[in-house]
Amino acid sequence: MGVATVTEMKQSVSVSGKKMFRTSLNNRHANEWPPTDVSSDLTVEVGTSSFALHKLLAQFPLVSRSGKIRRLVAEAKDAKLARLTLHATPGGAPAFELAAKFCYGVHVDITVANVAMLRCAARYLQMTDDFSDKNLELRAEAFLRDAVLPSIASSVAVLRTCEALLPAAEDVNLVARLIAAIANNVCKEQLASGLLSRLDHTGAQLKPAALDSPGEGDWWGKSVAGLGLDLFQRLLSAVKSKGLRQETVTRILINYAHNSLYGLMPCRDADKCGGVTDTDTDTDAVKKQRAVVETIVGLLPAQSKKSPVPMAFLSGLLRTAMALSASNICKADLEKRIGMQLEQAILEDILIATGSGEASTLYDTDVVARIFSVFLNLDEDKEEDGGGFDYDSPRSPKQSCIVKASKLLDSYLAEIALDSNLVPAKFISLAEILPDHARLVTDGIYRAVDIFLKVHPNIKEAERYRMCKAIDCQRLTPDACSHAAQNERLPVQMAVQVLYFEQIRLRSAIQSGGGGGHDGALFFGGGAVSSASTVQGGGGNNMRSGSGVGSGAMSPRDNYASVRRENRELKLEVSRMRMRLTDLEKDHVSMKRELVRVNPANRLLRSFARSFGRLNTLFRMRPAAEPGLQQLGAKATADAKVLFQRRRRHSIS
Repeated sequence: MGVATVTEMKQSVSVSGKKMFRTSLNNRHANEWPPTDVSSDLTVEVGTSSFALHKLLAQFPLVSRSGKIRRLVAEAKDAKLARLTLHATPGGAPAFELAAKFCYGVHVDITVANVAMLRCAARYLQMTDDFSDKNLELRAEAFLRDAVLPSIASSVAVLRTCEALLPAAEDVNLVARLIAAIANNVCKEQLASGLLSRLDHTGAQLKPAALDSPGEGDWWGKSVAGLGLDLFQRLLSAVKSKGLRQETVTRILINYAHNSLYGLMPCRDADKCGGVTDTDTDTDAVKKQRAVVETIVGLLPAQSKKSPVPMAFLSGLLRTAMALSASNICKADLEKRIGMQLEQAILEDILIATGSGEASTLYDTDVVARIFSVFLNLDEDKEEDGGGFDYDSPRSPKQSCIVKASKLLDSYLAEIALDSNLVPAKFISLAEILPDHARLVTDGIYRAVDIFLKVHPNIKEAERYRMCKAIDCQRLTPDACSHAAQNERLPVQMAVQVLYFEQIRLRSAIQSGGGGGHDGALFFGGGAVSSASTVQGGGGNNMRSGSGVGSGAMSPRDNYASVRRENRELKLEVSRMRMRLTDLEKDHVSMKRELVRVNPANRLLRSFARSFGRLNTLFRMRPAAEPGLQQLGAKATADAKVLFQRRRRHSIS
């Protein structure tokens, strides 16, 4: 680096013993550093390095070009000053060496890598035009103006070198000029790219190489990922204020997060979230990462249902914020963003592990509850939703979104139900958070409840009953009804309810004589099947996880074959149910005799026997001659009259 000591310098001494200096020294040593045939009379210390130089004005222009060195030499009390200390030189020894070479006339190449420290060193050493023409400060400014500021890549490269030169780079206004130049050039490039795209779209003859490929316009965003947090925040705020596209801003933030939070981002899997332990929460590294997360969240595009920020990135940021104990404002902002974009989420996005300080459960259900509350409390946006749709209509955009959310929630409930430490109250509050019309088919919530009851066999009967109230038995599919009728974990009331609706469905199937679609409409309660098919067929392709099977359009031939197949299956179900009910009647009679023998006045037994008697009566009734919904209604009215007459017949009056 041009470091030399006095003993290493060769002295040129005359016969009389005095130092002699050749008049052509500058020309002879223009490319030689340090000069070897002249003794040193000034040693400059910069950091741990020492430079053996000269202070004479005539032959060696160090003092003449540097106002600071000239002032220090002039103010020295010792006329034979031989040592100077310049430890505060910006850029340290490398910057001072280049400045000294420039003073000695040695050729110095000003590049993108060294222009920032040369500019700061020139300011510190006062190498201005006031002391010498075409001094170092003027040369550095010319290079910045001509080669750096017009180029985005060069400006970003110089800005990265300025981090080691703070606050000197701020004093010369270098950082602010670089950030302003980057913001202006980026927006110009965006406008030019958009103009080319529009011209190409209208049919202009452009070369293929003239158009930017997707993502090529924001190539510079990857280069700023290595900036410090403060400079990155200032730069991104500047480009956002100039109108940079939100998609580009989002990609830059994702690159910066992955670079700065390596090991914590991305994080879809709760078991691979990395995170920090309790012993790490107060370290400098964790504080720095916490500041990075909070800054990135503050720089995200505006909150919107159509925000370009990917759901996986938001979910990873929320996990990282919770692991790093970020501020409540930061976490609330992320929860609101996820809630507004909940229709884009998959199960892994909301499986958020509990913080290290909270011991009990595996997943943080309170966060998910707040996210779904945000989703349900969104204000109506007439421009986005059209303003003319009925909220409960299957074709309504909001109804389609809420159906997707219900499938996501049911999948989440089935996942957290496996946690043996999860209390029933948490599960019930999540199961009841959605309105009744959100679930067109309740197989998903039934599966989640069944898993919870299997993992938690010792819960109270009242909690078991309240948990099952979230299941609408009329919206269960035939397979789910068959499973529920034989499920011993369910309360007796629900099993009876399932059998009751199953009998109604079978009776309607027999009366319809093969009308499978009519049976489904009766069973699912007023067209729930068609609604589910419409919603799943229209928006099911965008769902990456959830329950339910989408239905597509069928030809008349396929429809007829499907009806015949369903008819055969229903007949088999009727036979199986008859056999099952026969066995249940036998068991019921034997149980009744045994229990009456022990306690004849058992009211519970009488109520249970009366319920089975009604089921038996409903099942053995003959179908009407003509199928149809009105005939079925008349038949049900007649059944009710028969039951009423029987009660009157056994009454006291």
